[in-house]
Amino acid sequence: MKRRLMSVAFGSTLLIALGTLALTDDDRHEPILPPPPAPTLSVSTVPANGDLNPYGVAFVPEGFPRGGPLHRGDILVSNFNNSANLQGTGTAIVAMTPAGDRSVFFEGSQGLGLTTALGVLRQGFVLVGNLPSPSGSCTEGPGGDELGVEQGSLIVLDERGSPVANLKSAKFLDGPWDLAMQEEGDHARVFVSNVLNGTVARLDLKFARRDDDDHAESHTVIVERATRIASGYSHRCDPAALVVGPTGLAYDAERDILYVASTADNAIFAVPHAARTNRDHGLGRFVYQDSAHLHGPLGLALAPNGDLITSNGDAVNPDPNQPSEIVEFTPQGQFVAEFSIDPAPGSAFGIAVAASDDEIRLAAVDDGANMLDVWTIR
Repeated sequence: MKRRLMSVAFGSTLLIALGTLALTDDDRHEPILPPPPAPTLSVSTVPANGDLNPYGVAFVPEGFPRGGPLHRGDILVSNFNNSANLQGTGTAIVAMTPAGDRSVFFEGSQGLGLTTALGVLRQGFVLVGNLPSPSGSCTEGPGGDELGVEQGSLIVLDERGSPVANLKSAKFLDGPWDLAMQEEGDHARVFVSNVLNGTVARLDLKFARRDDDDHAESHTVIVERATRIASGYSHRCDPAALVVGPTGLAYDAERDILYVASTADNAIFAVPHAARTNRDHGLGRFVYQDSAHLHGPLGLALAPNGDLITSNGDAVNPDPNQPSEIVEFTPQGQFVAEFSIDPAPGSAFGIAVAASDDEIRLAAVDDGANMLDVWTIR
């Protein structure tokens, strides 16, 4: 069947086509993070085109449509750098099976710069953000703007990796750096952190598939609403990380709270009523700031035991004795456990957690070694 790419922009029309424990006895529970053993699976994230610097990580969920290259339990990884290691120019998403077999799920146009904003919907769509940087560098402008990096967009792919929409907005998608999602049938709420303006936006989307009169399959994305729900997070250029700002997002659907890892602020915040609010809550509620264990938090995930897990990229508050740390803490701001994924600083970025009845899988990229590490915890 023919595939049609639907260009999408925001405007007045919303119908748009296409470890150490440190807990009190009352709060003590088993940490999710394992002690620092070798990972269950370790596989290269470098695709055939040579892309480097893996950023985003996402599991393929149960219920994802069959018939395409992806299956439940596969892991997707997005790459930020090209083969010359130029930041903001990577174009490929690599798929890994639970056995470690690799394939290229998507390869976009030159110079995209795929970010940590990577997510998979059960309906059969994959969302990925991009932040192009033609020169691979960022400089501060006279008004404090980041120069050398472009606005970017959020690309919607179908279950076979074909682009079906490209979401753009100077207000709501200004450097989409990470995302979290809540899915309800053919609707999804997509929370996006924006590294170039220090905000978090919620996109209320509806997805549809249909056959046109010529029997070509088409995909429709309806942006029912776009809302800025948080703002005021520090953001700036960085000589090592290109840019730093709000990054990891983790959504607690039971409490309707969105947690935000603000790298430049070296802190975690909580935005209330995230799924239904119609206003900007500023930074939200302060949750966790720990100079001993936080070193520029990046990726963020909500663990099955209710704890939060963040990766640390060492661009902020670096500690040579604790490089590339993965840190677990409670939503009340209590440190639980940590371990390093690489002895070199700046190696931790995207993380993801998937749980089944009998095991938990923790996936983390090591972007210094260009590897994906997976721990299976039973």
